[in-house]
Amino acid sequence: MSARIVLLVTSPRLPAGLLTAAAWDVVRAHPVLAGAESELTGAVRAAGVEVTIVTAGATGALLDAVAAQGTAVWLAGPAGDESLARELGLRLARQPGLAELELMYGSWDPPGARLLDAVTVMDRLAGPGGDPWKRAQTHRSLAGFLLEECYEAYDAIVTDDLDELREELGDVLLQVLLHSRLAEERTDGEPWSVDDVAAGLVDKMVRRNPHVFAGAEAGTLDEITASWEKIKQAEKSRQSVLEGIALSQPALALAAKILQRAARVGLAVPLPTGAGPADASAVDTAGPADAEARLGATLLATVAQAREAGLDAEAALRRAALAYADEVRAAEASRTP
Repeated sequence: MSARIVLLVTSPRLPAGLLTAAAWDVVRAHPVLAGAESELTGAVRAAGVEVTIVTAGATGALLDAVAAQGTAVWLAGPAGDESLARELGLRLARQPGLAELELMYGSWDPPGARLLDAVTVMDRLAGPGGDPWKRAQTHRSLAGFLLEECYEAYDAIVTDDLDELREELGDVLLQVLLHSRLAEERTDGEPWSVDDVAAGLVDKMVRRNPHVFAGAEAGTLDEITASWEKIKQAEKSRQSVLEGIALSQPALALAAKILQRAARVGLAVPLPTGAGPADASAVDTAGPADAEARLGATLLATVAQAREAGLDAEAALRRAALAYADEVRAAEASRTP
């Protein structure tokens, strides 16, 4: 077998001793070197393997070990020791007869592993000695930021800008992490963390998708939706179909959601008296309270008509408002100084 240097790379996000069988075989059979003490070197030593720490001249030390033993293993640090790998690669490219360089993954990040990094960074920022601004926030002071970040993510979706969406979802995640971190220090009740948030989400997804996790028959999309709602109703013990609607959402969206929930259970509730086509003169001559009530009823009727036509009143008004904004900008540009 030709001489070789094995660069053993592991995930810093997994327990240090959680290595593949192939990785354990190679560290048990050959000289092992590393650039510094770490949890990984400790785990390897605990398994009865000698580890030599090399603080300088790593390339030379590895080549000496290869010359003596045929194979040497380098335990890469948490960052992967790219500079050493580059130096070794250049040296062996110039002198290919010295050894072959083999990259071996002893462990690797599972999907979602970078979320652990995000939690760690937030813990540093919102913990003692971190960012004073973040430590000064409360759930209430952050509420507007959460809403704003969600709107910005929505804008990215509407404009089909997936690169922008990725960034904006990161900002939404930032809000989730910060709220969760603040909740760890609450004194007005039982603290909870981002792990509790994730655990609740996992439990909910499993419960509400029995066709995936419990072997239930999937059925049609309508049947799956009906099953979801039935399970949710049992979980929440809600007395009304309207419970759980976000009341702080924009008024047009709120009206559409209320109408949708009522229609879902077959409730045919008449619209408010006075709802109908807008009548500017009636609004002008009526008292302030009556004018507002009439306008509200008219808008509600408009939303109901939009639903019946399969249209999104919120999106329609947004589109019209943005088109009007373009006209305003055009008028500004054409106005003479």
